[in-house]
Amino acid sequence: MGRLAPPANIRLRQARNFDVTYAGAEASVAASICNFGGKARYVSALPRHALAEATMDSIRSVGIDTRYVLRTDNGRLGLYFLETGANQRPSNVIYDRADSAIAITPADQYDWDGIFYGAQWLHLSGITPALSKNAANATVVAAKKAKAVGASVSIDLNFRGKLWKWDSSKTSRDLAQKTMRTILPFVDVVIGNEEDCHDVLGIEAGNTNVHSGTLDTSRYPEVARQVAKQFPNVGKVAITLRESYSASHNNWGAMLYDVASDQPFFAPLGVDGHYSPYQIKNIVDRVGGGDSFAGGLIFALTTSELSETQTALNYAVAASCLKHSIKGDFNYSTRAEVERLMHGNASGRVVR
Repeated sequence: MGRLAPPANIRLRQARNFDVTYAGAEASVAASICNFGGKARYVSALPRHALAEATMDSIRSVGIDTRYVLRTDNGRLGLYFLETGANQRPSNVIYDRADSAIAITPADQYDWDGIFYGAQWLHLSGITPALSKNAANATVVAAKKAKAVGASVSIDLNFRGKLWKWDSSKTSRDLAQKTMRTILPFVDVVIGNEEDCHDVLGIEAGNTNVHSGTLDTSRYPEVARQVAKQFPNVGKVAITLRESYSASHNNWGAMLYDVASDQPFFAPLGVDGHYSPYQIKNIVDRVGGGDSFAGGLIFALTTSELSETQTALNYAVAASCLKHSIKGDFNYSTRAEVERLMHGNASGRVVR
C-alpha cells in the first residue's frame, strides 16, 4: 500500500505536500529478510495502474519475489497517512484502505500451489484480516495451506482497532478476537506486544502500564504461557517490550518464550546477564519497528548459525533497534550491521 507522510514532524492539518513510500506489514518483514541476505516471496493483490507499479518497484528493489502478487482490474491501492509525533505528541495514523484490491479479492483467486512451492515459512499479520471478510478468509486459507506443505507459520497479532470494522454487529476487539482465533490454531510462532495480547487474546501483563513507560518484565513469561495454553500448537511466543517515555524516546527489547523448555529468554542483556533494553532517545521513524523484529527473528531462526534461541532473539532485537533510525517502513540494515550491534558496538561512530 501507499504511505503518505508530511515532511519531518509537520502535522497532517498543516501539510500541503507528502512524502510517498510504499510498504505494508508483511512486505516490511519480507524486506528485512532480503536485506539480511535471505529470500522472501510476497503475496498480495494490487490493481493495474501506475501507482501499483510504483508499489511493485519498491518491493522488488530489495529483492522480494513478486511473481505471486495478483494483479486485478477490481479494487484500489490501499493508503495510510502518517503524522510523525515528537516529544510528548504521539504519532497518528489515518487509514484509507476500504475497497482495496486485497480487501475485495476472494481466497480462491490466489495460486496457492505456486505460492507454497518450496516454501519454508509463512508470515502473517493481524492487519490483513482486519481489512475485510475476504481478506480474513484468505489469511485462514494461507495458514492451512502452509501447514499442509510442512511450512512453519508465524503471525504478528498487530491489533489495529481503526481497521476492524467489517462486521458492524461486533466491536473491533470482539471481531479481532473471533477472527484471530480461527487463524492461531495453525500458527507455530506468535509475535505481539503487551497491548496485542490483551486486545486480541484477552491476556494481560499484570502490573504494566504501556502509556507510563513502565513494564513489569517478570509478568511476560506467564502471558506467553497463557498463549501456549490456549493454543497448544504454538512453539514460541515473542513479545516486544517497548517503554514509551515520549514519541522520541523509547526503550526497546523483547522476550522469546520457548514452550518445549518452558523457558523465557530476554534481549538485550547487560554485562550482568540481566535484561537491559536499548535506549533509543532520538527516534527517526518507529513505524515498522515490530515488522523489523519479526523479519529479524524469522531470518535468525532459519539461519543455522543464528538459530539458537537466545542468539535469534538478540539478532531480532538488534535489527529492530536499528530500524528506529531509518526513515520509511523498511529496515535497510544489513546483517553485518545488526551483528555489530548485537555484539555490543552501539557507539554510532563513523565506519571508515
